[in-house]
Amino acid sequence: MSEWQRLHPRVIWVDLARSVLSLLPAVAAIWLFGVDPGAGQLWPLIGVAAFGVIGAAGDAVRWTFTRYRITPSHVELKTGVMVRAHRSIQRDRIRSVDVEARLRHRFAGLRVVKIGAGQQSSAGESALALDAVSVTGAEALHQLLLGHAVPEPRETAEPESETAAPTDEQAEVYARFQPRWFIYNMFGVWAYVFAIGVGWGAYWLLSGFGVDVGGFVAELIEENDFGWVWVAAIAVLAVGAFGAAGLGVNYFVEYWGFELARVPGEKGTLLRTRQGLFTTRVVNRDDGRMRGVNISEPLLWRWLGVTDTSVITTGLSLWSMSQPAAILPRGPLAAARRVAGEALGADPNPLEAELAGHPRAALRRRLWWATAVTAAAAFLLVWLAVTDVVPAAAIWAVAVLWPVALIAAVVAYRALGHAIVGRYLVARSGLVSRSTVVLQRPAVSTIAVKESLLQRRLGLRTVTVMTAAGWGAYHVADIDAGKSLRFADQAAPGLLGPFLSPRDEPESALLGAGHGEGAEAEGGQERRRDGHERHQGERQGEVDGRRDR
Repeated sequence: MSEWQRLHPRVIWVDLARSVLSLLPAVAAIWLFGVDPGAGQLWPLIGVAAFGVIGAAGDAVRWTFTRYRITPSHVELKTGVMVRAHRSIQRDRIRSVDVEARLRHRFAGLRVVKIGAGQQSSAGESALALDAVSVTGAEALHQLLLGHAVPEPRETAEPESETAAPTDEQAEVYARFQPRWFIYNMFGVWAYVFAIGVGWGAYWLLSGFGVDVGGFVAELIEENDFGWVWVAAIAVLAVGAFGAAGLGVNYFVEYWGFELARVPGEKGTLLRTRQGLFTTRVVNRDDGRMRGVNISEPLLWRWLGVTDTSVITTGLSLWSMSQPAAILPRGPLAAARRVAGEALGADPNPLEAELAGHPRAALRRRLWWATAVTAAAAFLLVWLAVTDVVPAAAIWAVAVLWPVALIAAVVAYRALGHAIVGRYLVARSGLVSRSTVVLQRPAVSTIAVKESLLQRRLGLRTVTVMTAAGWGAYHVADIDAGKSLRFADQAAPGLLGPFLSPRDEPESALLGAGHGEGAEAEGGQERRRDGHERHQGERQGEVDGRRDR
């Protein structure tokens, strides 16, 4: 494939069909509903038609001027009309080859191939996309670049039980589509965003056909003599219910045929997800780049056990709307822990380990901040009331804010926890979203121990571990200052050893029951102790002086 190649010419026919379909609403409004072509209410439908035609024409131009090729060392792509762009990715830096099948492409037997090399969307970078190639071409590209054939997205998929046989003889399947999980995906602020967006679009579409939606709603309110309070309450409930139903339907559309499996690759194994009804996505994550997992539990839906599960790995964008790091749909906590543990291949499962609690001083620190924030809000409300910006009765909001802030402080404290389980560090924290991070200890490249003025008075410290994966830094907040250095040395074996005095050395008892590190860790501690005994004079003074500062 070293010669320059075009995208598949069938894209032109797909764009032609797209143009015709975008014109249908305007044509139907004029010929079937008798809407005056000069009426302003037709502009939304004209906009839809223009968007479809211009988009299809742009795709046709893009196909004309796009070339790509695969060389022994690079993947290259040339695009652009007025300004030509030539992008290339070294093949040894390729970290993902994702295959998508949008609905219009599936009808035409086409696929979209996205080749990623760790680009960060926050930096204005994007994966190299080939939109579109044939099904056989997509399979050939996937096998050539990753060394494993991509499974053909299925046109339809029936819900399968956990005991169903894998579709690939060499695949180790961990999870499949669960229809009952739709309830976990119906709740969230996105329900209102979805409902408002769909409602706004429906309003303009119906207006284009001559339907007066606003007048109908106003007439309905007047006939039933609803007060504004009841109107607002009914509107919030109706919008929320409609949005929740929409998110439930979206779960089936987005995750239909979902499968999480470990499959062989060219340089090891891959953790693969496949999902989608109208747009089928296949995402492969190299096990050699995985550094851990992260499960998070949103505060408002924690009572339902709602959990998001993702991997901590290099080469995947964290800001992408497609969430390539997610390995499960939003689902129950027990299933998330089980599947994440199987994905890690760890025994025992770090997510099922008992976490060590944090000292009561950590609770006092959160209560102090809750009180300080409430006092600042009270001062602001008093100032606004004195200047007649808000009524004086608004000051009573502090009576509600302070208890809520104190409860939030207790919830945040109860979320704290940490442990060392085999070769993994486990850290849990968070208020709005309680996050449990499981990180490979050998993957920690940098470790920092910090304390603020308030933490110093309370005898607390925060240990931050840094790695070249995920968010880059993960915090173990407000642990006992007397145990912080010991825990930091356990979290990153060998990083702090040369800088610790013998009395700061970790003890095996701190690992907790069932969390021992074995002879290797004990031997490493003994070797460090021998080295400290030979140099303890000068180094003791340096460490103690640094601690006093």
